[in-house]
Amino acid sequence: MKVFLIDKVHPILQERLNKNGFECIDATRFSMDELLKRKHDVHGIVLRARFLLNSEVLSNFPNLEFIARSGSGMENINVAYCKSHNIKLFNSPEGNRNAVAEHALGMLLALMNKLCKANNQISEGVWNREENRGEELDGKTLGIIGYGNNGAAFAKKLRGFDVKVLAYDKYKFGFGDDFVHESTLEAIFNSADVVSLHIPQNKETIGLVNEAFINSFEKPFYILNLSRGKIIHTESLVKALESNKIKAAGLDVLEFESKDFESIFAQQLPEAFQYLLASDRVLLSPHVGGWTKESYFKLSDVLADKIISYYQH
Repeated sequence: MKVFLIDKVHPILQERLNKNGFECIDATRFSMDELLKRKHDVHGIVLRARFLLNSEVLSNFPNLEFIARSGSGMENINVAYCKSHNIKLFNSPEGNRNAVAEHALGMLLALMNKLCKANNQISEGVWNREENRGEELDGKTLGIIGYGNNGAAFAKKLRGFDVKVLAYDKYKFGFGDDFVHESTLEAIFNSADVVSLHIPQNKETIGLVNEAFINSFEKPFYILNLSRGKIIHTESLVKALESNKIKAAGLDVLEFESKDFESIFAQQLPEAFQYLLASDRVLLSPHVGGWTKESYFKLSDVLADKIISYYQH
């Protein structure tokens, strides 16, 4: 069985697949046309996000048995087509959940303590203690929206703080315990001081955090987004920052990201994005929440586990 590695992943995946009888092809430099020339050889595809695998593309691969996504999101793959054509789908959210959780906590503490603003001021020769007075996390109520791998991992990181954690997941029930309270959105609207988003991008969630959503909160709050950029409507976020309805925002993902991420600055930057860049109440990172040295290995190791286990049964 030939497996085409379209994106660069940790070599442990290829090593383990080779040991189990798979033939791995380095296709990281292939164009789609080059891949299509080998279409009858393609039994498995490993990718991150370089190609959009819609039904039109997938229909060209008559022998495709599986697609393995290094990471969690499957929005670049036509899942319905795969299900209807018996193409097995694998992803590896377990591989970077700890990285995402630590990144979220780091962003939150940095925002609440104004660390980036203070650092920038000192670099410019400004020593202003009162303006950089922080806010403690202890005693706050945190609302986690989406209680999958990443949401649950973030809740686990918060166990060392004296906080109340409310978690809402539209598709999951019975997960509450001594630390995490299974919640409704309304309860989060009513009491949250911090909101962290850990949901996939789909028709239901694109633009979920809009003006109406934000105005549903009873008090000003911090917001974190380490899921997908299009879940937050940026213009609504800017309005909320200007009105102080949102105290500060930690964004690892942006509405304006392109498919290959790096070309984001090659386009005309929207006014709302320019506001985020200039604000000292916004902390941005380049979609690296799950992108650690450790997760690079774990993402591929988890995929190897799943692929090998599937074919051994």
